[in-house]
Amino acid sequence: MAIAAIVLMGALPAALDSQVVLDRYAAALATAPTPKAEIFIYNVSQAGPTNIEQRHEIYRSGIEVRDEILAENGVSLKRKIVRITRRADAYAITALAPRAYDYELLFLRARPDDGHLDYMYKAIPLRPDASGFTVDRVAIDGHTYLPRIIDFHSYSGTGVSGTGTIEFGLADGYWVPVLATVSAVIGTTVARERIVFSDYRFPPSLPRSTFL
Repeated sequence: MAIAAIVLMGALPAALDSQVVLDRYAAALATAPTPKAEIFIYNVSQAGPTNIEQRHEIYRSGIEVRDEILAENGVSLKRKIVRITRRADAYAITALAPRAYDYELLFLRARPDDGHLDYMYKAIPLRPDASGFTVDRVAIDGHTYLPRIIDFHSYSGTGVSGTGTIEFGLADGYWVPVLATVSAVIGTTVARERIVFSDYRFPPSLPRSTFL
């Protein structure tokens, strides 16, 4: 009722048919650009069996990653800790977004978001995911038709399970994570983690020495 009233006032566009949204979502995912190189900051806070407060700067080119820990527990490190690894981007929308071949997406509702509508869908997996990661809901941004929010749950064979949310936003033409929150149960202990991503930069390339 509230959304209908706002639409009638001309503040928001009329809601699209849910299948039209899904078609645009599939097309947007297929054409979403992937940066050749990126640099960003993330701040991680973790409470539970281990308490962590860290500030990281990440340099990524493909699967090559340079992870610099700049601060711990609010104190800048005099000598930053550097780790060089090779790993896929676990937070990329291409890795996390539910697809029609893995999930049935059932329309729930439309909701206003900064002058447009986002479209909420329940995600029903069509087959078990061997990774233990399963999307529960996705909010599709009504401007870009890319995932704005992904709610998920996960589990492992070691007695660890959790639920979480990942939010995405636009940075210099790229759709990137801006916030991730997770609540997990490790045995009988609850752990919580919050990651804030910021200060994105997308250089044309990074020198080879970055990863040496």
